[in-house]
Amino acid sequence: MDLRYIGHSAFEVKLENNSILIDPYVNVNPNYNWRDVNITDIFITHAHGDHLGQAIEIAKEKDATITAVFELANYCREQGCKVKSVGLGGWINYDWGRVVFVPAFHPSSLPDGRYAGVAAGIVFDVENVRIYHAGDTALTGEMKTIKELYSPNIAMLPIGGHYTMDVEHASVAADWVGAQTIIPMHYGTFPEIQADLEKFGQLVQLHNANIVAMDPNKDPQK
Repeated sequence: MDLRYIGHSAFEVKLENNSILIDPYVNVNPNYNWRDVNITDIFITHAHGDHLGQAIEIAKEKDATITAVFELANYCREQGCKVKSVGLGGWINYDWGRVVFVPAFHPSSLPDGRYAGVAAGIVFDVENVRIYHAGDTALTGEMKTIKELYSPNIAMLPIGGHYTMDVEHASVAADWVGAQTIIPMHYGTFPEIQADLEKFGQLVQLHNANIVAMDPNKDPQK
């Protein structure tokens, strides 16, 4: 399994025969060419444009399936996409592994202003690795439950503040989630979400976790 940070909150998980995308705001990275990737599944944590991103276009061109909470999945179906609609708290099986959508504390609305269901984080169980993508969220005690139930190896946490956790709250989240590897995301894209990455690294080290600040312009990490 290779993990690539596309930018903002967008990631590609490259498996043996296919790839999956998470929150595919791929236009944030002009060096990422999704047309050259065998994308079979797309996961969206909530409906805001910087997370829904180019999911509709990619799903149609690649004949990929979008998995999202019920209301957001219905919207994607209306746009002509294949979808798998889900709620929170149950494992969903795939040929390559399984996922569970978990609580996040953040609003969610469709491009036309309609209610898009609850925002979510997602835990991926793939190739004996547990990956927690927190989506957009505040610090929440649910993260202690995520550690207890799922014991993620890798946690992708927003650190930009303003709309989500800032570096101080995200460092506590890192401790509560308990992952060995912490990947910061959702920072630096807009003026409102600039973050002190060095400070975040220092705070995370206090909790004995390893911060991996991935460069969107470099090759995937295994």
